Amino acid sequence: MMLASWEAPPNAMASSHGSSPAPRGGRDGTYRKERDAAPARCRSVRSLPDVCPKDPAGDGRGLCDGPSVVAEHDRWTVYSSKVNLPAALNDPRLAKRESDFFTKTWGLDFAETEVMPSFYLPNITREHFGPYLQETAQRERIHERCKTICPNKDDVDAASSIAASHEKSRVELEQVPKIFMRPDFGLEDPTTFHSVLPWSHFNSAGGKSNRDVASSKLLQEKLSHYLDVVEVSIARQISLRSDAFFHAMSSQHDLQDRLQETQRAVAVLRDRTAAIDRITCRGPLQALRTALTRSNCAKLHDKLKLMAAVHQTQPTVQLLLATAEFVGALELISTTKEVLQQELQGIHSFRHLGSQLCELEKLIDKMMVEDFSMYARSDLNRSLRDEPLVLEKGHKPNAASQKERLESLVFGLLRQRKLDFLDIYSDEMIAAAKAIVSQCVTENVLHMEDIDTEVVTKLADQMRLMTFPQWFELLENIFQSFLLFLQKIKATLTVVKNVVLEVLASNQRNRLLEEGSSSGAPAQEGPPGPALLHGEAELAYLTHEGLFISDALHQAQQQAVQDQGSDVGSRVQQSRAEAPGSDPAQTSVSRDQSFMCGDSMMPTDQELNRVVHNLQELLHAASDVSHDRCVKVLTARAKDGSLERLGSADFVCLCRAVETFVGDTEELSCRRSGSLRGALQSQANRFVHRFHDERKTKLSLLLDNERWKQAEVPTEFQDLVNSIADGRITLPERKIPGTEDRKPAEFLLVNGQKYAVVGTVLLLIRMFLEYCQCINDIPSIATDMLTRLSDLLKHFNSRSCQLVLGAGALQVVGLKTITTKNLALASRCLQLVVHYIPVIRAHFETKLQPKQFSVLRHFDHITKDYNDHVAEISAKLVAIMDSLFEKVLSKYEVKAPMPSACFRNVCKQMSKMHEAISELLPEEQMQMLFLRINASLKMHLKRQLARLGVVNDGGPQHGLVVVDVAFYTENVQALKNLDRLDLNMVEIWEQKR
Repeated sequence: MMLASWEAPPNAMASSHGSSPAPRGGRDGTYRKERDAAPARCRSVRSLPDVCPKDPAGDGRGLCDGPSVVAEHDRWTVYSSKVNLPAALNDPRLAKRESDFFTKTWGLDFAETEVMPSFYLPNITREHFGPYLQETAQRERIHERCKTICPNKDDVDAASSIAASHEKSRVELEQVPKIFMRPDFGLEDPTTFHSVLPWSHFNSAGGKSNRDVASSKLLQEKLSHYLDVVEVSIARQISLRSDAFFHAMSSQHDLQDRLQETQRAVAVLRDRTAAIDRITCRGPLQALRTALTRSNCAKLHDKLKLMAAVHQTQPTVQLLLATAEFVGALELISTTKEVLQQELQGIHSFRHLGSQLCELEKLIDKMMVEDFSMYARSDLNRSLRDEPLVLEKGHKPNAASQKERLESLVFGLLRQRKLDFLDIYSDEMIAAAKAIVSQCVTENVLHMEDIDTEVVTKLADQMRLMTFPQWFELLENIFQSFLLFLQKIKATLTVVKNVVLEVLASNQRNRLLEEGSSSGAPAQEGPPGPALLHGEAELAYLTHEGLFISDALHQAQQQAVQDQGSDVGSRVQQSRAEAPGSDPAQTSVSRDQSFMCGDSMMPTDQELNRVVHNLQELLHAASDVSHDRCVKVLTARAKDGSLERLGSADFVCLCRAVETFVGDTEELSCRRSGSLRGALQSQANRFVHRFHDERKTKLSLLLDNERWKQAEVPTEFQDLVNSIADGRITLPERKIPGTEDRKPAEFLLVNGQKYAVVGTVLLLIRMFLEYCQCINDIPSIATDMLTRLSDLLKHFNSRSCQLVLGAGALQVVGLKTITTKNLALASRCLQLVVHYIPVIRAHFETKLQPKQFSVLRHFDHITKDYNDHVAEISAKLVAIMDSLFEKVLSKYEVKAPMPSACFRNVCKQMSKMHEAISELLPEEQMQMLFLRINASLKMHLKRQLARLGVVNDGGPQHGLVVVDVAFYTENVQALKNLDRLDLNMVEIWEQKR
């Protein structure tokens, strides 16, 4: 059912399929859209920019309005677009779709973008309008009040008319039944149909009556009225939105017209491009294709030659391995793998060659490790004395030098980063060190008939059955063998170290070359630049129709990589040329070049420096192993205590041999080793203990048999004392000729002073010289020997005190009494020892470390003990005379005849005392001793005179006492060395009261 027709304006019914611009409303035939309240959202219709160049013939018409696809400065791809069309159409930030969407120019300004504020305009805020608003506020309030009181007539009329129109439309639409407004309205529904068209009112019994005809006409008019109401409402709504509708229609027509113009421009451009291709491009392009075909054929020929070279890789590697050229074989494998990955990638016939080369490389790794192990074993176990340190050409049946073989092995192991090859050498070195001892023992035992090797099978037992000269000869052979062993190891490690340093220097040269090339390399030597790649990309684009520029650039870059790969192919052929029969100099050069290739498998500088450090540590380990094996030889010999029972000369020889060996090994390894020194020190401590016990026991026996009488001094002891005075604190190596013809002396002369000594002291002097001789030969036992010598000196002091002052000699030796001569002789012996203590101290001080000087305090304690002992002996001599004076003077009476018997007896005892000790003690000690004796006499005489009541009054008794004192003074001063002794007896008289 048709609604009432609504005539639109003539300009509104234009065909939507026309190619001419759509007519727009207005008198001039164009539609002009009224300005919206928000002009910022309305954009003026702009034409597409002219991106097509002028016609090559000079005619600017026809293509000036169409787009260009050949005259762009930068070729456009889909990646050059700046606006995504679906994103612009579905922008969620827009409340509604823009009305001018199909009329806007495509480009950067198609989408809404924020305009950056100008830097030259100030930022205007509400505060700038503050003064103006304050001035107009009063007038604005008055104006608003007036508007509410007297509204504008036009606004009131417009508002009232709009309101009335809306109200009228609402009232009219309310006349239409609600059933027509339902969204599910449909006449196919019987209920709805019967509700709209109630046919029940028209069904009569006989046919149509006049009433039924009137009712149907009334229903038709009613429905027509409803239709008119709806059409009027729809027309009113369309009239309100007609502007936007017609604007969209006109935009669509304009777009269609521009597309048709573009289509015609593209057709003309294609025709002209085809003409240019036919006339200008096909000939040159054919020439370029021919040149490219020729180039491809040349590349194919080169690749076939490279494939032939790669095909010969495995036989060439086998030839290189046959001549032990591991570095050349590895370099050939590496270069071939690089060629397979770069130039021959994807070749079906070589699909398994890469894995085969990897397996071959692993096999070479195992071969190098096994060959290095065999070389180390054969080099360490060969004869030490008859062959050079590092095997040279002619000493083995191989044609190549063993030194070059070692260098090749080390180069190959370093190239494969097998840096644990030193562990293999270390294991072989330990095994060879064990074999050296067994071989030396076996060779020495073969020449000894008294040792049955079938009965005594163990090497330690065989060494203990040897005499000391035999064992010492064996030890010297072992020392000599280990020295040669260490020299050989050092020579081998030096060769390895030179190889490592050569690789390290090569790495540094490569680094300097890379830094120099990256900083200032010439342009022609470097890779092709961006300009060349761009030119090749253009050529590739012209040659291959329809190829994207990005793909052409990628192909040009691959071409540059292939040019670099041709150098790799040349290295393959060079490696094949270096296979067998090459010159050693060329081999070293190629080896150096192989390290300059910059292979990623090469060790870093840090790893190479670690290998150099491990080489030095390996030499240190070899020295330690040698010392450990020698320690086992020493401990095997010393197990039964035979080394402790050695004589001083034999043990000194042993110490000198060990020290010489240790010094030589330290010079070779440049490091101090302590294991052998520690073992020697342990044996030395045991030797010192036995050495000291023997001398202490000997000294005890001498003291127990000493009768404390003055002994004659043999000439050898006098010469010994003279050598000490000359600064030679050592025992003479041989007897001085002519000593048997000289007679023994009565006294021992020390620095011009006479010493009356007993025989024990002479032997004691020889004993402490033996102690000094030991520390000369074995400086490491200086501290222990000093302690033992201190104990020996203390023992002599304490034991002599027990025997003389303690009267132990009466029971031990059987002396009847300890005389003053015995006491004086003991004092003089002690003084002789005290004289030599500073000499011994100075000698030990030269053998001690500064931190060990604290042990020298033992000599200070010993000196004090000896001086105290000497003072006790002097006090004992005074006490003997004191008891005699007390006994004699207790019977003294002052009466004639004079001199009295008491003083005669005193003078007699004084003479005996002087006679006994005058030849033993020096003059100063004699005078000091008799002064003390004289003081004792004065004390007792003074006490006796006081008891007798004799005073200094000039009486007869005083005169008698003066006569006795004068007699005593005259007799004492008449003794030898006492003539200047002051015997003033004035203090014997009590002062008068």
